[in-house]
Amino acid sequence: MIPERRSDSIRWWRGLFRLGLAAAIGLASFVVEAEEEAPDLGPTMRFAVVRSGAPGCEPDCPEWISAEGTIEAGTPALFRRLLKTLDGRQLPIVVNSPGGNVDAAIQLGRMVRKNKLDIAVGTTEFSGCSPEMKNCRDDDSKAAPYLGIAPYLGIAYDSGAICNSACPLMFSGGVRRVVGEWAFLGVHQITTTYHREKLLYRTTYKIVNGKKKVISTKIVSRKNAGSYKTYEMSKAVEKRLSGYLKEMGVEQGVLDVMKATPASDIRQIEPDDMLEMKLVTSLDTLDLLTGKTICQHSPVPANCREIPTDGNAKPTGVAAVEVKPTAPQPVEAAPTSKPEQEMRFVLVRGSNPLCNPDCPEWISAEGTIAADTPDRLRELLDTVGGRRLPVVVNSPGGDVQGALAAGRLIRERRLDVAVARTDFLDCDPGAAACVARDDLHAGLTVDAGAECDAACAVMIAGGVRRLVGASAHFRVHSMGMEEKVRTYLDEMAIGSGLFAAMQSAQYASHRELSQDEMQKFGLTTGPQSVDALTGATICKSSPKPDNCRVLPSANVAAEAPAKL
Repeated sequence: MIPERRSDSIRWWRGLFRLGLAAAIGLASFVVEAEEEAPDLGPTMRFAVVRSGAPGCEPDCPEWISAEGTIEAGTPALFRRLLKTLDGRQLPIVVNSPGGNVDAAIQLGRMVRKNKLDIAVGTTEFSGCSPEMKNCRDDDSKAAPYLGIAPYLGIAYDSGAICNSACPLMFSGGVRRVVGEWAFLGVHQITTTYHREKLLYRTTYKIVNGKKKVISTKIVSRKNAGSYKTYEMSKAVEKRLSGYLKEMGVEQGVLDVMKATPASDIRQIEPDDMLEMKLVTSLDTLDLLTGKTICQHSPVPANCREIPTDGNAKPTGVAAVEVKPTAPQPVEAAPTSKPEQEMRFVLVRGSNPLCNPDCPEWISAEGTIAADTPDRLRELLDTVGGRRLPVVVNSPGGDVQGALAAGRLIRERRLDVAVARTDFLDCDPGAAACVARDDLHAGLTVDAGAECDAACAVMIAGGVRRLVGASAHFRVHSMGMEEKVRTYLDEMAIGSGLFAAMQSAQYASHRELSQDEMQKFGLTTGPQSVDALTGATICKSSPKPDNCRVLPSANVAAEAPAKL
Protein backbone atom coordinates (compact mmCIF):
# COMPACT_ATOMS: atom_id res chain seq x y z
CA MET A 1 0.00 0.00 0.00
CA ILE A 2 1.08 3.55 -0.60
CA PRO A 3 1.63 5.29 2.72
CA GLU A 4 -0.75 8.09 3.76
CA ARG A 5 0.45 11.59 2.96
CA ARG A 6 -0.73 14.89 4.50
CA SER A 7 -0.38 18.46 3.25
CA ASP A 8 -2.00 21.89 3.68
CA SER A 9 -4.38 21.02 0.84
CA ILE A 10 -5.85 18.15 2.95
CA ARG A 11 -5.04 15.40 0.47
CA TRP A 12 -4.94 11.74 1.14
CA TRP A 13 -3.78 8.89 -1.06
CA ARG A 14 -4.50 5.31 -1.16
CA GLY A 15 -3.47 2.91 -3.91
CA LEU A 16 -3.64 -0.68 -4.92
CA PHE A 17 -0.60 -2.13 -6.68
CA ARG A 18 -1.61 -4.25 -9.58
CA LEU A 19 0.79 -5.09 -12.42
CA GLY A 20 2.96 -2.18 -11.46
CA LEU A 21 0.06 0.38 -11.68
CA ALA A 22 -1.50 2.36 -8.87
CA ALA A 23 -4.69 4.47 -8.59
CA ALA A 24 -5.20 7.32 -6.15
CA ILE A 25 -8.29 9.23 -5.09
CA GLY A 26 -7.71 12.73 -3.80
CA LEU A 27 -9.64 15.65 -2.34
CA ALA A 28 -8.28 18.85 -3.81
CA SER A 29 -8.05 22.12 -1.94
CA PHE A 30 -10.62 24.79 -2.75
CA VAL A 31 -10.68 25.92 -6.35
CA VAL A 32 -11.56 29.61 -6.43
CA GLU A 33 -13.05 31.40 -9.46
CA ALA A 34 -13.77 35.12 -9.42
CA GLU A 35 -16.16 37.21 -11.46
CA GLU A 36 -17.24 40.82 -11.26
CA GLU A 37 -21.00 40.99 -11.08
CA ALA A 38 -23.96 42.93 -9.73
CA PRO A 39 -26.97 41.80 -7.71
CA ASP A 40 -30.25 41.04 -9.42
CA LEU A 41 -31.23 44.36 -10.99
CA GLY A 42 -34.29 43.30 -12.93
CA PRO A 43 -35.00 41.91 -16.39
CA THR A 44 -32.15 40.95 -18.71
CA MET A 45 -31.22 43.51 -21.35
CA ARG A 46 -33.23 43.10 -24.52
CA PHE A 47 -32.49 44.70 -27.87
CA ALA A 48 -34.99 46.00 -30.43
CA VAL A 49 -34.67 48.00 -33.64
CA VAL A 50 -36.94 51.05 -33.48
CA ARG A 51 -38.14 53.56 -36.07
CA SER A 52 -39.14 57.05 -34.98
CA GLY A 53 -42.88 57.50 -34.66
CA ALA A 54 -42.56 61.29 -34.32
CA PRO A 55 -45.20 63.14 -36.34
CA GLY A 56 -43.93 64.64 -39.58
CA CYS A 57 -40.75 62.61 -40.07
CA GLU A 58 -42.10 60.12 -42.63
CA PRO A 59 -41.18 58.95 -45.17
CA ASP A 60 -37.53 59.37 -44.09
CA CYS A 61 -37.19 58.67 -40.36
CA PRO A 62 -34.30 57.84 -38.03
CA GLU A 63 -33.94 54.34 -36.59
CA TRP A 64 -31.99 53.10 -33.59
CA ILE A 65 -31.31 50.11 -31.34
CA SER A 66 -33.15 50.16 -28.03
CA ALA A 67 -31.11 48.44 -25.28
CA GLU A 68 -33.02 48.17 -22.00
CA GLY A 69 -32.32 46.07 -18.89
CA THR A 70 -29.59 44.39 -16.89
CA ILE A 71 -26.33 43.32 -18.55
CA GLU A 72 -25.77 39.60 -17.99
CA ALA A 73 -23.24 37.04 -19.19
CA GLY A 74 -25.38 36.09 -22.21
CA THR A 75 -26.14 39.67 -23.27
CA PRO A 76 -23.24 39.99 -25.78
CA ALA A 77 -24.53 36.93 -27.66
CA LEU A 78 -27.98 38.54 -27.95
CA PHE A 79 -26.43 41.75 -29.23
CA ARG A 80 -24.29 39.87 -31.76
CA ARG A 81 -27.40 38.11 -33.05
CA LEU A 82 -29.19 41.42 -33.56
CA LEU A 83 -26.23 42.99 -35.36
CA LYS A 84 -26.30 40.15 -37.89
CA THR A 85 -29.89 41.04 -38.83
CA LEU A 86 -28.83 44.62 -39.65
CA ASP A 87 -26.52 43.52 -42.45
CA GLY A 88 -23.93 46.16 -41.62
CA ARG A 89 -26.29 49.14 -41.02
CA GLN A 90 -24.85 51.48 -38.40
CA LEU A 91 -27.68 52.32 -36.01
CA PRO A 92 -27.07 54.27 -32.79
CA ILE A 93 -27.82 52.59 -29.47
CA VAL A 94 -30.22 54.12 -26.95
CA VAL A 95 -29.35 52.43 -23.64
CA ASN A 96 -31.18 52.41 -20.31
CA SER A 97 -29.56 50.04 -17.83
CA PRO A 98 -28.88 49.73 -14.07
CA GLY A 99 -25.64 47.84 -14.86
CA GLY A 100 -24.73 44.20 -14.37
CA ASN A 101 -21.87 41.91 -15.35
CA VAL A 102 -18.56 43.74 -15.88
CA ASP A 103 -17.01 41.27 -18.33
CA ALA A 104 -20.17 41.29 -20.45
CA ALA A 105 -20.26 45.11 -20.42
CA ILE A 106 -16.67 45.25 -21.68
CA GLN A 107 -17.52 42.76 -24.44
CA LEU A 108 -20.50 44.89 -25.45
CA GLY A 109 -18.35 48.02 -25.49
CA ARG A 110 -15.81 46.40 -27.79
CA MET A 111 -18.57 45.18 -30.11
CA VAL A 112 -20.04 48.69 -30.23
CA ARG A 113 -16.64 50.18 -31.12
CA LYS A 114 -15.83 47.46 -33.66
CA ASN A 115 -19.08 48.18 -35.50
CA LYS A 116 -18.49 51.96 -35.22
CA LEU A 117 -21.81 52.67 -33.50
CA ASP A 118 -22.87 55.79 -31.61
CA ILE A 119 -24.57 55.52 -28.22
CA ALA A 120 -26.80 57.65 -25.99
CA VAL A 121 -28.38 57.21 -22.58
CA GLY A 122 -32.14 57.17 -23.08
CA THR A 123 -35.24 55.05 -23.09
CA THR A 124 -37.74 54.21 -25.82
CA GLU A 125 -41.49 54.66 -25.53
CA PHE A 126 -43.06 52.19 -27.98
CA SER A 127 -46.16 52.99 -29.99
CA GLY A 128 -48.66 50.13 -30.00
CA CYS A 129 -46.47 47.07 -30.40
CA SER A 130 -43.55 46.65 -27.97
CA PRO A 131 -40.94 43.88 -27.48
CA GLU A 132 -42.65 42.77 -24.26
CA MET A 133 -45.95 42.05 -26.06
CA LYS A 134 -46.51 38.59 -27.51
CA ASN A 135 -47.61 38.16 -31.14
CA CYS A 136 -48.01 41.92 -31.55
CA ARG A 137 -45.89 42.13 -34.70
CA ASP A 138 -48.55 40.29 -36.69
CA ASP A 139 -51.06 42.99 -35.80
CA ASP A 140 -48.67 45.81 -36.61
CA SER A 141 -47.93 44.45 -40.08
CA LYS A 142 -51.47 45.35 -41.11
CA ALA A 143 -50.86 49.02 -40.36
CA ALA A 144 -47.19 49.15 -41.34
CA PRO A 145 -46.41 46.49 -43.97
CA TYR A 146 -42.79 47.57 -44.25
CA LEU A 147 -41.89 46.49 -40.70
CA GLY A 148 -40.72 42.96 -41.48
CA ILE A 149 -37.80 42.10 -39.17
CA ALA A 150 -37.51 45.76 -38.17
CA PRO A 151 -38.40 48.05 -36.66
CA TYR A 152 -40.83 48.80 -33.88
CA LEU A 153 -42.27 52.33 -33.76
CA GLY A 154 -41.44 54.63 -30.88
CA ILE A 155 -40.04 57.84 -29.44
CA ALA A 156 -36.65 58.07 -27.69
CA TYR A 157 -36.30 60.40 -24.72
CA ASP A 158 -33.71 60.90 -21.99
CA SER A 159 -35.93 61.94 -19.09
CA GLY A 160 -35.11 59.67 -16.14
CA ALA A 161 -32.99 57.24 -18.19
CA ILE A 162 -29.95 55.74 -16.44
CA CYS A 163 -26.65 54.09 -17.27
CA ASN A 164 -25.18 52.95 -13.96
CA SER A 165 -22.59 50.58 -12.52
CA ALA A 166 -21.21 48.40 -15.35
CA CYS A 167 -23.28 50.17 -18.04
CA PRO A 168 -20.74 53.03 -18.49
CA LEU A 169 -18.23 50.40 -19.64
CA MET A 170 -20.58 49.43 -22.47
CA PHE A 171 -21.29 53.13 -23.07
CA SER A 172 -17.55 53.85 -23.46
CA GLY A 173 -17.50 51.82 -26.67
CA GLY A 174 -19.58 54.34 -28.61
CA VAL A 175 -17.98 56.46 -31.29
CA ARG A 176 -20.21 59.40 -30.39
CA ARG A 177 -21.36 59.26 -26.77
CA VAL A 178 -24.08 61.55 -25.42
CA VAL A 179 -25.91 61.91 -22.10
CA GLY A 180 -28.75 64.45 -22.13
CA GLU A 181 -29.55 66.95 -19.39
CA TRP A 182 -32.26 64.73 -17.85
CA ALA A 183 -30.43 61.41 -18.16
CA PHE A 184 -28.06 59.99 -15.54
CA LEU A 185 -24.74 58.15 -15.74
CA GLY A 186 -23.33 56.76 -12.50
CA VAL A 187 -20.47 54.55 -11.33
CA HIS A 188 -19.34 52.81 -8.17
CA GLN A 189 -16.86 50.25 -6.89
CA ILE A 190 -17.00 46.80 -8.44
CA THR A 191 -18.32 43.84 -6.45
CA THR A 192 -16.21 40.71 -7.00
CA THR A 193 -17.76 37.35 -6.16
CA TYR A 194 -15.49 34.37 -5.45
CA HIS A 195 -16.96 30.90 -5.97
CA ARG A 196 -15.29 27.94 -4.17
CA GLU A 197 -15.42 24.26 -5.07
CA LYS A 198 -14.14 20.99 -3.59
CA LEU A 199 -12.85 18.61 -6.24
CA LEU A 200 -12.69 14.81 -5.82
CA TYR A 201 -10.34 13.33 -8.40
CA ARG A 202 -8.70 10.03 -9.37
CA THR A 203 -5.05 9.75 -10.40
CA THR A 204 -3.58 6.68 -12.11
CA TYR A 205 0.17 6.17 -12.07
CA LYS A 206 2.81 3.47 -12.24
CA ILE A 207 5.96 2.80 -10.28
CA VAL A 208 9.05 2.50 -12.42
CA ASN A 209 12.32 1.80 -10.70
CA GLY A 210 10.89 3.01 -7.44
CA LYS A 211 9.69 6.30 -8.92
CA LYS A 212 6.05 7.33 -9.47
CA LYS A 213 5.02 8.27 -13.02
CA VAL A 214 1.52 9.81 -13.39
CA ILE A 215 -0.48 8.35 -16.29
CA SER A 216 -3.77 10.31 -15.94
CA THR A 217 -5.77 12.50 -13.56
CA LYS A 218 -9.55 12.67 -13.75
CA ILE A 219 -12.03 14.74 -11.70
CA VAL A 220 -14.81 12.47 -10.52
CA SER A 221 -17.01 14.96 -8.63
CA ARG A 222 -17.42 18.64 -7.76
CA LYS A 223 -19.07 20.13 -4.68
CA ASN A 224 -20.06 23.73 -4.10
CA ALA A 225 -18.16 25.11 -1.13
CA GLY A 226 -19.93 28.46 -1.00
CA SER A 227 -18.91 31.92 -2.13
CA TYR A 228 -17.90 35.27 -0.73
CA LYS A 229 -17.72 38.84 -2.04
CA THR A 230 -15.25 41.67 -1.85
CA TYR A 231 -15.99 45.31 -2.52
CA GLU A 232 -12.53 46.57 -3.29
CA MET A 233 -10.96 46.56 -6.73
CA SER A 234 -8.03 44.18 -7.03
CA LYS A 235 -4.88 45.22 -8.87
CA ALA A 236 -5.64 42.76 -11.66
CA VAL A 237 -9.16 44.13 -12.17
CA GLU A 238 -7.93 47.72 -11.99
CA LYS A 239 -5.30 47.00 -14.63
CA ARG A 240 -7.88 45.37 -16.90
CA LEU A 241 -10.36 48.25 -16.60
CA SER A 242 -7.63 50.86 -17.02
CA GLY A 243 -6.47 49.18 -20.22
CA TYR A 244 -10.01 49.00 -21.57
CA LEU A 245 -10.78 52.68 -20.90
CA LYS A 246 -7.49 53.70 -22.51
CA GLU A 247 -8.40 51.54 -25.51
CA MET A 248 -11.71 53.43 -25.81
CA GLY A 249 -10.09 56.85 -25.47
CA VAL A 250 -11.66 57.57 -22.06
CA GLU A 251 -9.64 59.30 -19.34
CA GLN A 252 -8.64 57.42 -16.18
CA GLY A 253 -10.65 59.85 -14.06
CA VAL A 254 -13.65 57.57 -14.57
CA LEU A 255 -11.76 54.73 -12.89
CA ASP A 256 -10.78 57.01 -10.01
CA VAL A 257 -14.43 57.89 -9.36
CA MET A 258 -15.37 54.20 -9.48
CA LYS A 259 -12.73 53.31 -6.88
CA ALA A 260 -13.75 56.18 -4.61
CA THR A 261 -17.47 55.32 -4.55
CA PRO A 262 -18.68 52.46 -2.29
CA ALA A 263 -20.46 49.57 -3.99
CA SER A 264 -23.58 50.39 -1.97
CA ASP A 265 -23.74 53.89 -3.49
CA ILE A 266 -23.89 55.45 -6.96
CA ARG A 267 -21.92 58.55 -7.96
CA GLN A 268 -23.71 60.44 -10.71
CA ILE A 269 -21.10 62.15 -12.89
CA GLU A 270 -21.90 65.74 -13.88
CA PRO A 271 -22.04 66.60 -17.62
CA ASP A 272 -19.01 68.91 -17.53
CA ASP A 273 -16.99 66.25 -15.69
CA MET A 274 -18.02 63.61 -18.24
CA LEU A 275 -16.82 65.89 -21.03
CA GLU A 276 -13.50 66.51 -19.25
CA MET A 277 -13.04 62.76 -18.74
CA LYS A 278 -13.86 62.20 -22.43
CA LEU A 279 -16.65 59.86 -21.33
CA VAL A 280 -19.02 61.87 -23.53
CA THR A 281 -18.00 63.35 -26.85
CA SER A 282 -20.33 66.37 -26.58
CA LEU A 283 -23.00 67.83 -24.32
CA ASP A 284 -25.77 67.16 -26.84
CA THR A 285 -28.95 65.23 -26.04
CA LEU A 286 -29.95 62.00 -27.75
CA ASP A 287 -31.89 64.12 -30.30
CA LEU A 288 -28.51 64.36 -31.98
CA LEU A 289 -28.95 60.68 -32.90
CA THR A 290 -32.72 60.11 -32.94
CA GLY A 291 -34.41 63.51 -33.44
CA LYS A 292 -37.10 63.53 -36.13
CA THR A 293 -35.38 66.32 -38.11
CA ILE A 294 -31.91 64.77 -38.39
CA CYS A 295 -32.84 63.04 -41.65
CA GLN A 296 -33.21 66.47 -43.25
CA HIS A 297 -29.50 67.14 -42.71
CA SER A 298 -26.87 66.86 -45.41
CA PRO A 299 -25.29 64.40 -45.53
CA VAL A 300 -28.16 62.22 -44.33
CA PRO A 301 -27.18 60.22 -41.19
CA ALA A 302 -26.58 56.49 -41.64
CA ASN A 303 -29.52 55.59 -39.40
CA CYS A 304 -32.09 57.30 -41.65
CA ARG A 305 -34.17 55.14 -43.97
CA GLU A 306 -36.86 56.18 -46.40
CA ILE A 307 -40.01 54.07 -46.47
CA PRO A 308 -42.23 54.35 -49.54
CA THR A 309 -45.65 55.78 -48.73
CA ASP A 310 -47.28 53.27 -51.10
CA GLY A 311 -48.49 50.43 -48.89
CA ASN A 312 -47.64 47.85 -51.61
CA ALA A 313 -43.98 48.90 -51.89
CA LYS A 314 -41.27 47.06 -50.01
CA PRO A 315 -37.99 48.79 -49.07
CA THR A 316 -34.69 47.23 -49.97
CA GLY A 317 -33.12 45.05 -47.30
CA VAL A 318 -36.26 44.54 -45.21
CA ALA A 319 -38.08 41.24 -45.09
CA ALA A 320 -41.42 41.52 -46.88
CA VAL A 321 -44.66 40.79 -45.08
CA GLU A 322 -47.56 39.56 -47.15
CA VAL A 323 -50.53 41.89 -46.68
CA LYS A 324 -53.85 41.79 -48.48
CA PRO A 325 -54.40 44.90 -50.64
CA THR A 326 -56.20 47.57 -48.63
CA ALA A 327 -56.50 51.30 -48.74
CA PRO A 328 -53.31 52.93 -47.44
CA GLN A 329 -53.43 53.41 -43.69
CA PRO A 330 -51.36 55.96 -41.76
CA VAL A 331 -48.79 54.64 -39.33
CA GLU A 332 -49.54 55.68 -35.73
CA ALA A 333 -47.26 58.67 -35.40
CA ALA A 334 -46.50 58.72 -31.69
CA PRO A 335 -47.37 56.76 -28.59
CA THR A 336 -50.45 58.89 -28.00
CA SER A 337 -52.42 57.79 -25.03
CA LYS A 338 -56.14 58.38 -25.62
CA PRO A 339 -57.84 57.57 -22.35
CA GLU A 340 -61.45 56.55 -22.79
CA GLN A 341 -62.43 56.86 -19.13
CA GLU A 342 -63.44 60.05 -17.39
CA MET A 343 -60.54 62.01 -15.97
CA ARG A 344 -59.21 60.43 -12.79
CA PHE A 345 -56.96 62.10 -10.26
CA VAL A 346 -54.23 60.08 -8.53
CA LEU A 347 -51.55 61.09 -6.03
CA VAL A 348 -48.12 59.98 -7.25
CA ARG A 349 -44.63 59.96 -5.75
CA GLY A 350 -41.51 59.92 -7.94
CA SER A 351 -39.81 56.53 -7.98
CA ASN A 352 -36.44 57.47 -9.49
CA PRO A 353 -33.76 56.07 -7.10
CA LEU A 354 -31.84 59.35 -7.34
CA CYS A 355 -34.46 61.23 -5.34
CA ASN A 356 -34.72 59.02 -2.22
CA PRO A 357 -35.55 59.81 0.49
CA ASP A 358 -36.76 63.29 -0.59
CA CYS A 359 -38.89 62.80 -3.69
CA PRO A 360 -41.31 65.00 -5.65
CA GLU A 361 -45.04 64.27 -5.61
CA TRP A 362 -47.76 65.30 -8.03
CA ILE A 363 -51.36 64.78 -9.08
CA SER A 364 -51.84 62.66 -12.18
CA ALA A 365 -54.88 63.81 -14.20
CA GLU A 366 -55.63 61.39 -17.06
CA GLY A 367 -58.78 60.96 -19.11
CA THR A 368 -61.67 62.85 -20.62
CA ILE A 369 -62.89 66.00 -18.85
CA ALA A 370 -66.49 65.58 -17.65
CA ALA A 371 -69.01 67.83 -15.91
CA ASP A 372 -68.07 66.43 -12.49
CA THR A 373 -64.28 66.63 -13.06
CA PRO A 374 -63.93 69.80 -10.92
CA ASP A 375 -65.70 68.07 -8.01
CA ARG A 376 -63.37 65.06 -8.25
CA LEU A 377 -60.34 67.36 -8.25
CA ARG A 378 -61.64 69.33 -5.25
CA GLU A 379 -62.20 66.09 -3.29
CA LEU A 380 -58.60 65.03 -3.86
CA LEU A 381 -57.16 68.46 -3.04
CA ASP A 382 -59.04 68.44 0.25
CA THR A 383 -57.10 65.29 1.25
CA VAL A 384 -53.61 66.80 0.84
CA GLY A 385 -53.97 69.44 3.53
CA GLY A 386 -53.24 72.53 1.49
CA ARG A 387 -50.02 71.21 -0.11
CA ARG A 388 -49.37 72.72 -3.54
CA LEU A 389 -48.86 69.68 -5.77
CA PRO A 390 -48.46 70.19 -9.53
CA VAL A 391 -51.10 68.67 -11.81
CA VAL A 392 -49.75 66.48 -14.64
CA VAL A 393 -52.42 66.36 -17.35
CA ASN A 394 -52.93 63.95 -20.26
CA SER A 395 -56.36 64.43 -21.84
CA PRO A 396 -58.13 64.36 -25.22
CA GLY A 397 -60.44 67.16 -24.03
CA GLY A 398 -64.11 66.85 -23.15
CA ASP A 399 -66.69 69.01 -21.44
CA VAL A 400 -65.89 72.73 -21.84
CA GLN A 401 -67.89 73.79 -18.79
CA GLY A 402 -66.07 71.22 -16.66
CA ALA A 403 -62.72 72.41 -18.03
CA LEU A 404 -63.49 76.04 -17.17
CA ALA A 405 -64.40 75.12 -13.58
CA ALA A 406 -61.34 72.84 -13.18
CA GLY A 407 -59.06 75.61 -14.49
CA ARG A 408 -60.48 78.12 -12.04
CA LEU A 409 -60.02 75.66 -9.17
CA ILE A 410 -56.38 75.12 -10.18
CA ARG A 411 -55.80 78.89 -10.19
CA GLU A 412 -57.64 79.30 -6.89
CA ARG A 413 -55.29 76.74 -5.25
CA ARG A 414 -52.28 78.29 -7.06
CA LEU A 415 -51.17 75.00 -8.61
CA ASP A 416 -48.68 74.45 -11.42
CA VAL A 417 -49.61 72.28 -14.42
CA ALA A 418 -47.76 70.33 -17.12
CA VAL A 419 -48.79 68.20 -20.06
CA ALA A 420 -47.35 64.69 -19.61
CA ARG A 421 -48.26 61.09 -18.93
CA THR A 422 -47.62 59.28 -15.67
CA ASP A 423 -46.11 55.81 -15.97
CA PHE A 424 -47.16 53.89 -12.85
CA LEU A 425 -44.49 51.50 -11.60
CA ASP A 426 -46.39 49.77 -8.81
CA CYS A 427 -49.77 48.99 -10.39
CA ASP A 428 -52.44 50.57 -12.56
CA PRO A 429 -54.73 52.67 -10.31
CA GLY A 430 -57.66 51.50 -12.42
CA ALA A 431 -57.10 47.83 -11.53
CA ALA A 432 -59.33 46.36 -8.83
CA ALA A 433 -56.45 44.84 -6.84
CA CYS A 434 -54.26 47.95 -7.03
CA VAL A 435 -53.74 49.47 -3.56
CA ALA A 436 -51.47 52.49 -3.13
CA ARG A 437 -48.92 52.49 -0.33
CA ASP A 438 -49.46 55.46 2.00
CA ASP A 439 -52.11 56.63 -0.52
CA LEU A 440 -49.31 57.32 -3.01
CA HIS A 441 -48.65 55.44 -6.22
CA ALA A 442 -45.07 55.12 -7.51
CA GLY A 443 -44.44 56.54 -10.95
CA LEU A 444 -42.48 58.60 -13.45
CA THR A 445 -43.65 61.40 -15.73
CA VAL A 446 -43.08 61.23 -19.49
CA ASP A 447 -44.03 63.95 -21.95
CA ALA A 448 -43.34 61.82 -25.04
CA GLY A 449 -46.72 61.03 -26.60
CA ALA A 450 -48.75 62.95 -24.02
CA GLU A 451 -51.60 65.11 -25.30
CA CYS A 452 -53.77 68.03 -24.34
CA ASP A 453 -56.56 68.58 -26.86
CA ALA A 454 -59.51 70.95 -27.19
CA ALA A 455 -61.10 71.64 -23.77
CA CYS A 456 -57.90 70.46 -22.05
CA ALA A 457 -56.27 73.74 -23.18
CA VAL A 458 -58.81 75.62 -21.09
CA MET A 459 -58.01 73.56 -18.00
CA ILE A 460 -54.23 74.01 -18.51
CA ALA A 461 -54.67 77.80 -18.73
CA GLY A 462 -55.54 77.84 -15.01
CA GLY A 463 -52.05 76.83 -13.89
CA VAL A 464 -49.66 79.30 -12.25
CA ARG A 465 -46.74 77.73 -14.10
CA ARG A 466 -47.80 76.05 -17.34
CA LEU A 467 -45.35 73.68 -19.07
CA VAL A 468 -45.61 71.69 -22.29
CA GLY A 469 -42.51 69.71 -23.26
CA ALA A 470 -41.20 69.41 -26.82
CA SER A 471 -42.42 65.80 -27.11
CA ALA A 472 -45.98 66.47 -25.92
CA HIS A 473 -48.87 67.34 -28.25
CA PHE A 474 -51.04 70.41 -27.70
CA ARG A 475 -54.01 70.78 -30.06
CA VAL A 476 -56.88 73.27 -30.18
CA HIS A 477 -60.09 73.80 -32.12
CA SER A 478 -63.31 75.79 -31.90
CA MET A 479 -65.42 74.56 -28.97
CA GLY A 480 -68.43 76.86 -28.84
CA MET A 481 -69.22 78.94 -25.74
CA GLU A 482 -66.98 81.56 -27.32
CA GLU A 483 -67.82 84.40 -24.94
CA LYS A 484 -67.28 82.30 -21.81
CA VAL A 485 -63.97 80.95 -23.12
CA ARG A 486 -62.76 84.43 -24.15
CA THR A 487 -63.67 85.88 -20.74
CA TYR A 488 -61.95 82.99 -18.94
CA LEU A 489 -58.71 83.35 -20.94
CA ASP A 490 -58.64 87.09 -20.18
CA GLU A 491 -59.17 86.22 -16.50
CA MET A 492 -56.15 83.90 -16.67
CA ALA A 493 -54.05 86.59 -18.41
CA ILE A 494 -53.64 84.48 -21.56
CA GLY A 495 -53.06 86.49 -24.74
CA SER A 496 -55.76 86.79 -27.40
CA GLY A 497 -53.66 84.74 -29.80
CA LEU A 498 -54.74 81.46 -28.17
CA PHE A 499 -58.43 82.25 -28.61
CA ALA A 500 -57.79 83.22 -32.24
CA ALA A 501 -55.95 79.93 -32.82
CA MET A 502 -58.91 78.02 -31.35
CA GLN A 503 -61.37 79.83 -33.61
CA SER A 504 -59.22 79.27 -36.71
CA ALA A 505 -59.57 75.48 -36.47
CA GLN A 506 -62.89 73.83 -37.10
CA TYR A 507 -64.17 71.22 -34.63
CA ALA A 508 -63.28 68.30 -36.91
CA SER A 509 -59.74 69.53 -37.65
CA HIS A 510 -57.45 70.07 -34.70
CA ARG A 511 -54.60 72.56 -34.94
CA GLU A 512 -51.38 71.57 -33.18
CA LEU A 513 -49.51 74.45 -31.59
CA SER A 514 -45.75 74.67 -31.58
CA GLN A 515 -43.74 75.57 -28.48
CA ASP A 516 -42.98 78.99 -29.96
CA GLU A 517 -46.68 79.66 -30.53
CA MET A 518 -47.63 78.61 -27.01
CA GLN A 519 -45.03 80.92 -25.50
CA LYS A 520 -46.00 83.75 -27.83
CA PHE A 521 -49.66 83.41 -26.80
CA GLY A 522 -48.67 83.40 -23.13
CA LEU A 523 -50.10 79.89 -22.63
CA THR A 524 -46.82 78.38 -21.41
CA THR A 525 -44.71 80.19 -18.87
CA GLY A 526 -41.40 78.77 -20.06
CA PRO A 527 -39.75 76.25 -22.43
CA GLN A 528 -39.25 73.61 -19.72
CA SER A 529 -40.88 70.20 -19.71
CA VAL A 530 -42.68 68.40 -16.88
CA ASP A 531 -39.26 67.53 -15.38
CA ALA A 532 -39.09 71.06 -13.97
CA LEU A 533 -41.97 70.03 -11.67
CA THR A 534 -41.39 66.30 -11.14
CA GLY A 535 -37.73 65.60 -12.02
CA ALA A 536 -35.68 63.39 -9.70
CA THR A 537 -33.27 66.17 -8.66
CA ILE A 538 -35.64 69.11 -8.08
CA CYS A 539 -35.81 68.41 -4.33
CA LYS A 540 -32.09 69.20 -4.07
CA SER A 541 -32.64 72.77 -5.23
CA SER A 542 -32.95 75.76 -2.92
CA PRO A 543 -35.55 76.78 -2.02
CA LYS A 544 -37.05 73.32 -2.00
CA PRO A 545 -40.28 73.01 -4.08
CA ASP A 546 -43.56 72.60 -2.20
CA ASN A 547 -44.16 69.16 -3.69
CA CYS A 548 -41.05 67.57 -2.14
CA ARG A 549 -41.45 65.45 0.96
CA VAL A 550 -39.45 62.95 3.03
CA LEU A 551 -41.77 60.12 3.98
CA PRO A 552 -41.86 59.14 7.69
CA SER A 553 -40.93 55.58 6.75
CA ALA A 554 -37.78 56.89 5.07
CA ASN A 555 -36.73 58.62 8.30
CA VAL A 556 -37.22 55.42 10.28
CA ALA A 557 -35.13 53.49 7.78
CA ALA A 558 -32.37 56.06 7.90
CA GLU A 559 -32.16 55.93 11.70
CA ALA A 560 -32.34 52.15 12.04
CA PRO A 561 -28.58 51.41 11.66
CA ALA A 562 -27.75 53.78 14.51
CA LYS A 563 -29.99 51.77 16.85
CA LEU A 564 -28.22 48.47 16.24
